[in-house]
Amino acid sequence: MKMLMDLATAVMRTITLQSTQKDPEEAARSLEEAVGQAVALDGGAFLALAPDSIAQIMQVMGTDPGVSEYVARSILLASAYQAEAGNAELATLRRDQARAIAEAYGHDISDMQGGSQTMEPILTEALADFVPES
Repeated sequence: MKMLMDLATAVMRTITLQSTQKDPEEAARSLEEAVGQAVALDGGAFLALAPDSIAQIMQVMGTDPGVSEYVARSILLASAYQAEAGNAELATLRRDQARAIAEAYGHDISDMQGGSQTMEPILTEALADFVPES
């Protein structure tokens, strides 16, 4: 539960910062770092894995299915930010990684379509219950 709360807090902070600073590359980096912390691995090494490998690693590590859904959604939002930053190849990799995780765990993340402006409210609403009140 703590991992999910930490991920939710980091995602919400990133979305809030992105709405004011408009730096999609930094927003993507922040989400990618949060995902690495959520799965207790080095984010750079973890996110360098091929889509099928990333899902297999999470399953072998015993990542909770509840956490895996939000990891997939966070990576998909990072994909949108990467696309907005002009990093098309990295955006495609992140999208494929998110879909592989969702498929491996049986999650439907098809509601996360379009750009970050479409995805942010969906993820914000989904994570709202996990963010500790200030």
